[in-house]
Amino acid sequence: MSNQTMVHRVENETILVLERVFNAPKELVFSMFKEAEHLKRWWGPRGWEVTVCNVDFRPGGVWHYCMKCMDQKQGDFYGMESWGKAVYKEIDEPDNIVYTDYFSDAEGKVDDSLPATLVTMEFIDMDGKTKLVSRGEYVSSDSLKTVMDMGMLQGITETWDRLEERLNELK
Repeated sequence: MSNQTMVHRVENETILVLERVFNAPKELVFSMFKEAEHLKRWWGPRGWEVTVCNVDFRPGGVWHYCMKCMDQKQGDFYGMESWGKAVYKEIDEPDNIVYTDYFSDAEGKVDDSLPATLVTMEFIDMDGKTKLVSRGEYVSSDSLKTVMDMGMLQGITETWDRLEERLNELK
């Protein structure tokens, strides 16, 4: 089905654009990114669970989270933790969220050795469905290559698949 497919493209060698249509109303899709109770249930690739999820959803607020690999079949990743921190810049509910996404540690200290991403998420109403457009801007093409080499596309595809499943549970 077409609403299962994520399309991606790279612009100017530094911007990764992701698009997918979800079969759910815009306000519901937006709320999935706003509320910790929702984020805990779908954020992250398959086999990973959000074990810490603190959301202060306002401009200047921070979302600090930890994903942990719970899937023994993922070998070396099993038991690994990945901490992230998002700092919200703009929120225009239910249309847009702009934030800077960082890799961090458990205390929320940013890991400067890994690329930060300026993310703009746009939620577009399509007759009761929602087109989600995510633009991730990197400081350089090398930074974008680094996250692509880390398997980000597969991770986001699985994450958005889990979002679709969560939306289906709630409809």
